[in-house]
Amino acid sequence: MKQLLGNLMLSAGMMLAILPGVVSAQTPAEGDDKSRRSRAQQLMGATAPKLAELTDDVLYGDIWERPQLAKRDRSLVTVAALIAMNRPDQLRSHLAMARQNGVTEDELIETITHLAFYAGWPNAVSAIAVAKDVFGRE
Repeated sequence: MKQLLGNLMLSAGMMLAILPGVVSAQTPAEGDDKSRRSRAQQLMGATAPKLAELTDDVLYGDIWERPQLAKRDRSLVTVAALIAMNRPDQLRSHLAMARQNGVTEDELIETITHLAFYAGWPNAVSAIAVAKDVFGRE
């Protein structure tokens, strides 16, 4: 059960387009500015408040802050998982987050190229299309 919950939390986190610095564990009081709410709260707080809270508190408040892996490494692992699972919508935000966490565009392109042989050619081609858009390349 713990493993299932862990997998669900990881999947939920990868489904969100959450950027660092936007995450807040608290839901603002009625009438507060929506821009102060976390991305999870904005995307699903009204419908699934507990999932938004878990995303803020556990995934980004705990897991992403653990010192055993640098955020740069966590970004590379997350990008690789999203490519392997063919999740282009979530890949978009995590490519941007990876750049903020110190991963270069060249390293991300090389990661996609490497994964073509392990995660499948179509997944890599889809990921390159997303990267091209995120990086503003022609």
